[in-house]
Amino acid sequence: MEQGDIVLEVKDLSVSFDGRTVVDNVSYALRRGRTLGIVGESGSGKSVSSLAIMGLLPKNATVSGKIELRTENGKRKAESGERRAENVDLLSLDEKQMQGVRGSRIAMIFQEPMTSLNLVQKCGAQVVEMLRLHETVDYDEARRRTIELFKEVLLPRPEKIFDSYPFEISGGQKQRVMIAMALICKPDIIIADEPTTALDVTVQKTILELLRDLQRSRNIAVIFITHDLGVIAQIADDIAVMYHGKIVEQGDANDILHHPQHPYTQGLLACRPPMDSRPRHLPTVEEFMNGERRTENGEREAESGEVGAESGKRKTESGEPLLSVRNLDVTYTLEKNIFGKPLKQLKAVDGISFDVYRGETLGLVGESGCGKTTLGRAIMRLVDSSSCSITFDGRRLDTLSQREMRSLRPRIQIIFQDPYSSLNPRMTVGQTISEPLRVHRRNGRLSQSEIRSKVIDLMERVGLQPEWFDRYPHEFSGGQRQRICIARALILNPDLVICDESVSALDVSVQAQVLNLLNELKEQFGYTYIFISHDLSVVHFISDRIMVMQSGRMVELADADTLFSHPANAYTQTLLDAIPRIE
Repeated sequence: MEQGDIVLEVKDLSVSFDGRTVVDNVSYALRRGRTLGIVGESGSGKSVSSLAIMGLLPKNATVSGKIELRTENGKRKAESGERRAENVDLLSLDEKQMQGVRGSRIAMIFQEPMTSLNLVQKCGAQVVEMLRLHETVDYDEARRRTIELFKEVLLPRPEKIFDSYPFEISGGQKQRVMIAMALICKPDIIIADEPTTALDVTVQKTILELLRDLQRSRNIAVIFITHDLGVIAQIADDIAVMYHGKIVEQGDANDILHHPQHPYTQGLLACRPPMDSRPRHLPTVEEFMNGERRTENGEREAESGEVGAESGKRKTESGEPLLSVRNLDVTYTLEKNIFGKPLKQLKAVDGISFDVYRGETLGLVGESGCGKTTLGRAIMRLVDSSSCSITFDGRRLDTLSQREMRSLRPRIQIIFQDPYSSLNPRMTVGQTISEPLRVHRRNGRLSQSEIRSKVIDLMERVGLQPEWFDRYPHEFSGGQRQRICIARALILNPDLVICDESVSALDVSVQAQVLNLLNELKEQFGYTYIFISHDLSVVHFISDRIMVMQSGRMVELADADTLFSHPANAYTQTLLDAIPRIE
């Protein structure tokens, strides 16, 4: 097939589970040599539609419509010289026939490479297995082709990685192994389902460039699924926007990104934190769907009161600091001899000093492994630190006993990254939020009804309905679960809240809601935040000052607007350049 020919056509695809429709009459065409970006929030049906193409839906799924795969038989019409194509409806194939399609004709790159790769099987062996499943080649030939492909996807030391287990390589390297596995049988189509969501912005940028280069060199068709239109802008030729199981808008990428017609698309674009300003409130998708923030041409409408370099400073460097950290070191022992003496150590945090002032938000950014999460945990004395001074509201935390530290913990709380794993699935919302009151005995003589009233009041403040008090975590979306985590952290009225990647697992629209909520609570109650993230655009929106970390060290600390407009360190500039932008 020539570039631009249709290789896959989806017609009126519908998918339902136990009578509930999650994909509703979806239609689109995928062309060779082009990338179709499918964008939408969690639950929009974008991943389910791709699993339908691969024949990987569970048995309780009901599927209708057509998914036509165009194939060539190598013959040409004598009179016209055109190639003759045969259309195969993938929905009509049985499991054995679909096994012949998966990997060889259509391959898939999943979101999380750590769970997609077999942890007890070496990386090279997994790619070799895929090749030998579809082609008759001996092991030596399969190994040679795999190593060549590892080189093509720019894996360092391909022979070593061939013999490495997934847990021995980085997240970006694991994703490159997944890309190699998808390419090994030279498929016509690759489906990439959120392949960069779990990666740092710098790694994300290299993966996007790699996929784009491989697509062009191999002339393959790509379906790229994501919730982030900024990422889509870097790679897609065409875009289909999904909302509640339907495609609400599709067409040329440039037209949709710069002239969106549907309010949902406008909302997705608007809720991304802008790079050139800091509005006090991020627009949300709900506002656009309700007609509250819609503009005639779909351009981003910032709320009045944009924060500039000077007006954005709220409480920075004024008065005595609430938290002072001096010369903080955290060292992990990687290897010991038989006598327990350390042979190999890793300095996760190396001599960091900084202050946090009351009422400010200090952003903490850097790539995975830079030590930012370890730093946050060290401040809370959840990991051991050495040769340092940590002073909180005039008290030295590093000299306190565990019993003394326990009395201070209600004043320093943490919101974890993953709202799914940080909640006990056996505890209701009410039990979860009120648990800190019981643990720290802050309920005093409050009755159960008074505790319930206190919890419900906080639930309403963070946007949770009172009638959800007796529901369990599995009944809520990711954004709602994160609100539960926020309420649990705030029930004790802490002075300092450490937000550890607390919005990175959320859709951009839900992320905007949570960021707005954190700012509103800060203004209302005077909370002080340390906001940890690898996403500089998010940190820029919410922070007064930003600290950049690399390899355990602080490389830059500056006012948020100053750091964005005039970064002093080359590494900071690298992080800024890697942020996905819509040009």
